[in-house]
Amino acid sequence: MPVSSEHSIPVHLLSGFLGSGKTTLLNQVVDYYKAQDVKVAIIMNELGDVNLDGQFVEGDVPMAEMLSGCICCTIRGDLSIELKELIDEHQPDVVLIESTGAANPMEIIDAVTEATLFMRIDLRTIATVVDGPELLERSRRGGKTFKLMQDQIRCATDLIVNKADKLAPEELVEVQQLVRELNAFAPLTVTVRCVTDLSIFDLAAAPKARLDLAAERFDDESGGKHVCGANCNHDHDHDHDHDHDHDHAHDEYSSHSHVMTLTHYFAGPINSHAFEELVRRLPQEVYRAKGIVTFTDTSSRFLFQYAYREVEFIRITPQGDVNDVAVFIGEHFSKEALQHELEELEQNRLG
Repeated sequence: MPVSSEHSIPVHLLSGFLGSGKTTLLNQVVDYYKAQDVKVAIIMNELGDVNLDGQFVEGDVPMAEMLSGCICCTIRGDLSIELKELIDEHQPDVVLIESTGAANPMEIIDAVTEATLFMRIDLRTIATVVDGPELLERSRRGGKTFKLMQDQIRCATDLIVNKADKLAPEELVEVQQLVRELNAFAPLTVTVRCVTDLSIFDLAAAPKARLDLAAERFDDESGGKHVCGANCNHDHDHDHDHDHDHDHAHDEYSSHSHVMTLTHYFAGPINSHAFEELVRRLPQEVYRAKGIVTFTDTSSRFLFQYAYREVEFIRITPQGDVNDVAVFIGEHFSKEALQHELEELEQNRLG
């Protein structure tokens, strides 16, 4: 017997490329729910081995971490389990899923849809945060990352064009035109630091038709086919569902097979000036980095974030036992060279 939708737990997916502002939006939505005494739970997905964005979420919010892979590919099968365990244990009123910026939302929709077969959930919203300056730059040089950003925009039920303060007026117009060419239906909001009307996350009935329309539009554009990247880690047994179409050898359109990550754990404190210099000279192929570090020249610990040539350090007091670690995400950069630099940095801690 079908589960009545009025008893289903709403699920909202936050999508968008690396560094676009998804975690900033996530925290605003969490505060929005708390102000209404709504119990929220979170699933956060990271490509690296540690969840650093989770440091921004208050400790009283139930959270499941899915690490070392992407929800839509290497650990896709785990999403249903994580959702079920999170809901069974904490009985939230609503669930937020923040996907890694390297994920194709349509494939995550498939994973959430599978979960609806045996639990009462209702995917309400796919809110895509668009990094305005980055979309503009990527549109001028093309490539796989630009295609991924296009897919994320096509899939959205709601669009947030972020970082408007970093665009000239004519550039902002161009960005909105780019977005509208890909998705003419989803409501579009232009923001700075993702400050926007959060009523789309209300628990009241959501415009489900918009979600269906987003899926249909994406299927029209892509042929509705799920493809795995060249480095996909799916377990393709012979008894795997043959209706699920995979094409490894000739897949030129994988959503994130070009994305690489390097996770480095620090053995102890490092010199702040040497580390900041290392981050600032990262090759352009590394477009995102973040981590938690302890410096030899200060007693505090810092969470650092790096996106598109800009680095930010935030003084923090981590919850529980948290390692000093740095995660680097990019395309085709030399992991060996970067690892060597990090090791040299550790050997010369006093700078």
